[in-house]
Amino acid sequence: MRNRDFFLGLLVAGAVAVGGAGPGAASAGELSLAGASASPRVCDERPFLAQNSSAMARMMAGMDMKPTGDVDADFTAMMIPHHQGAIDMAIAELRYGKNEQLRRISQEIIVDQQQEIVAMRAAVGQPLPASAPAPTQAPAPSPTPPGGCPAPTDRSMSPSMPMQ
Repeated sequence: MRNRDFFLGLLVAGAVAVGGAGPGAASAGELSLAGASASPRVCDERPFLAQNSSAMARMMAGMDMKPTGDVDADFTAMMIPHHQGAIDMAIAELRYGKNEQLRRISQEIIVDQQQEIVAMRAAVGQPLPASAPAPTQAPAPSPTPPGGCPAPTDRSMSPSMPMQ
C-alpha cells in the first residue's frame, strides 16, 4: 500500500510539474519526443513516452472544466478524468515496463481507480460505466525494426491531436 501511495504521489507531482511549472513550461500535450533518438535507451522508451504523454493530455483536458456552482459535481468532473489518467498511465507501464513490482502496482491502480470512478459516479447520480474486465494485460508492443528506433508518427504530441 505504501508503494502505491508513493507511485500516486509521483503521479500527482508529475501532473503539477507538467501542468503548472510556471511561464514557458510545457503542458502535457506539448511534450516533445524530438530528442528521443539521442540514445538507445530513450529510443526504447519512445512508445511509452508517447502513450504516457497522450494520457496526460487527455487527463488535463478532461480536468479543465467550468465551475457549475455544485462542489460535488465539480469535484467528480475533475476527479474522474484524473482517475482515468492514472488508469491510462498504468496501462502504459503494463505495456512497456519490465519491473514486476511496478507492474503489480499498476494492476492495483487500474482496479482501484476503476472502482473509485464507479463510486464517484454513483455518489452524484451519474450513470455507471459499462462493465468491462480490468485491462491488466496490455498487448505487447510491436518489435523495433533492425537498425534502431521506429519512426514516430507524431513527434510533437500536439494538443490538437484527436483524443480517443
